[in-house]
Amino acid sequence: MQHLYLARGIVTLFTALALSLPLHADQSRDQAMRDALEAARNQEWSRVDAAAIDDHLLAGYVEYHRLRSRLPQAEPSQILDFMERHADSPLAEWMRGQAQTRYGQAGRFGSLLAVSDGVPSGAERQCYYYTALLGSDPATAAEGGRELWMVGHSQPSACDTLFDRLRDSGEISAEDVWARKMLAWQNGESGLMSYLGRLLGSDWDNARDAVERLRGDYAAVTRVPAQVGPGGRGSSAMFAAAMHGFTRADTEAALEAWRKIASHINIDSDARHDIEHDLAFYSMVRDVRQNLAWVDEALPRLVSGSLYELRVRNALARRDWQDALQWLERMPEDTFSDSRWQYWLARSHERLGNSDAARAAYQRAAQGRSFFAFAAADRIDQPYELNMERASFNDDYREEVANWPVVQRTEALMRIGEQGLANSEWYAAVARASNQEAHALADYAQRKGWYAKLVQTTITGQMWDALEWRFPQAFHDDFQHWGRLTGVDPYLLMGIARRESAYNTEALSPAGARGLMQIMPGTATQLSRQLGISDPGPYGVLDPALNIRLGSTYIRDMTERYSGNRLAAAAAYNAGPGRVDRWLRDAPQEFDLFVESIPFRETRDYVQAVLAYRVIFESLANGGDSRGVAMLTPAERNVRYDASLLARN
Repeated sequence: MQHLYLARGIVTLFTALALSLPLHADQSRDQAMRDALEAARNQEWSRVDAAAIDDHLLAGYVEYHRLRSRLPQAEPSQILDFMERHADSPLAEWMRGQAQTRYGQAGRFGSLLAVSDGVPSGAERQCYYYTALLGSDPATAAEGGRELWMVGHSQPSACDTLFDRLRDSGEISAEDVWARKMLAWQNGESGLMSYLGRLLGSDWDNARDAVERLRGDYAAVTRVPAQVGPGGRGSSAMFAAAMHGFTRADTEAALEAWRKIASHINIDSDARHDIEHDLAFYSMVRDVRQNLAWVDEALPRLVSGSLYELRVRNALARRDWQDALQWLERMPEDTFSDSRWQYWLARSHERLGNSDAARAAYQRAAQGRSFFAFAAADRIDQPYELNMERASFNDDYREEVANWPVVQRTEALMRIGEQGLANSEWYAAVARASNQEAHALADYAQRKGWYAKLVQTTITGQMWDALEWRFPQAFHDDFQHWGRLTGVDPYLLMGIARRESAYNTEALSPAGARGLMQIMPGTATQLSRQLGISDPGPYGVLDPALNIRLGSTYIRDMTERYSGNRLAAAAAYNAGPGRVDRWLRDAPQEFDLFVESIPFRETRDYVQAVLAYRVIFESLANGGDSRGVAMLTPAERNVRYDASLLARN
């Protein structure tokens, strides 16, 4: 028996050695590729071991840098050949973009057009592209050049030749120069304003004088000439820019001035629409009561779904259910059909005693998959509609997918630490894939545990009903563990993490929040001190388990602050408890009105998303069955959302 065990051990040893040899070779080749790519980026070609990477599936990345370094001398045929060989990789379009830029800088416009396939992205490349077209397609060049011109900020120096040529030919007129000067005024670009002013002749003096007067006093809009510039051609842009600033500075006074001048100034319909849209928007956002009668008169001609939404929210804030019903029924159809507004239609009918109409609207609202769709389902006591899509693939097809070149390149890029390039490969593949191929890539990402990549795959591939992929069970054990220890609903934690970072463990917000649950470094320091653990610092906080622990502790504190109310706690997680305290002191008393009254759109959307996500996570944990799942507790549905909700009142 002892010899048998020894024999088995020897066989196991040799098997392990045999298996390790190719792995060691692969690791060596990957290391050679890692070194070669670093050298190529630095153009240290003597460090590139060409023989070691010759047949590596990532060799194209080194070739990309080599060919790029030869621009603009490299010929278009070389660029096109590279693009053809790497057509299934983002390398192709990256090379096209690099060639367009370098050819443009060198004035090789024929070469630029040879490698182009339509209008490129980015202002610099577009300017080079349209400059190249000046000789062969002047109409297209002029149209594209005017579009690039008509912005309120400086454009790259690459645009100078194009703009000069178009101005010389009259394709960019003095009126266009004036219009851009007015856009620069709106953007606060005084330097650009001065430059553009110098391009105008003395026939624009009265327009310049009017603007200088308005820059010192917006109220002078009622006293400046009704027509400025030659033939009054500067009036539309000037009045649009002046009212843009006036409306933001003093909405009530701006409307008063507009009512005085609107009928006797000759401006184009687009400028008039923009002025009145701004006035309506700021009148409602700032609740300028004196303006609301005018807003009601203006809304039908402005035909804006976003303005109708504001008008309904204005009525709900006053609990004027008849007014809300009136404006709901006048909404554009593409806005009105949303579950949110069907819910409020139902609530309005309900409060006005129209029970049959209310139930019908609740039933329509409940067909969706959102906060208000779930709230509607609760109102009529029916399970939530998840409308899930399920996809499955057999083993043979999955093996085929694993051998797709893009999958192999993604895996290889991840092995050598090039996560950004790996993501670019993957998402580019999803974007150009067929529906089945995109689903197969999502299936692969799920099986590999690439949670952040999986979520983004569903977004890029627009797989809105693939809930098991959109809401994967990422870091499930950590959420359950810390939810249990902190007494926080683990599905709420999952919903927060999904909304905050979409499972990107290294997510960094512009404000500095980090990790899965987007913890600010200062908050991490405070929470660590509270927990009696070491301060993790800005990088330690990225550890998923620690990040979840800290986020769970913070949401627990917020939940306790608001008497166990997860809805208010979620709002505080996003906007801060100080703001939520103020909102509760001024809030309507019912949960739905509280959510709709949150003044920050980001927080309003955030709260709805987090609570809806928690429903989805719990339903998925039940095998996709929403029966028995509740978005809110009875207390959260029925409590008064006012200052009494504060535990430390």
